[in-house]
Amino acid sequence: MTRQVFEIPLSARSQRCSVTLLNVNYQLAVQWRAAAGQWVLDLLDASGNPVVQGLPLVTGSDLLGQFGHLGIGGALVVMLDSGAGDAVTFDNLGTNAHLRFVVER
Repeated sequence: MTRQVFEIPLSARSQRCSVTLLNVNYQLAVQWRAAAGQWVLDLLDASGNPVVQGLPLVTGSDLLGQFGHLGIGGALVVMLDSGAGDAVTFDNLGTNAHLRFVVER
């Protein structure tokens, strides 16, 4: 089995972008929630309809793990250059905290 890892380029600002995951177009909306001190991700279909909302960008797990029934076909994982256990902060998203789409084949 091989693993393919694709980085979804983000920066440390609230944003919305289009991505293609396994030939399906999606939109990602990422925003900083100051009260919670964390980044949150919404996954939308190509038309902007919600697929999954309010996913905290945390390290160490597949953000889509509980949504296997949606058939997205891969894992969304936050990986840090500095190693496991560190947190995604307001300033490090896109620099040393990376959102990646991982596909096992």
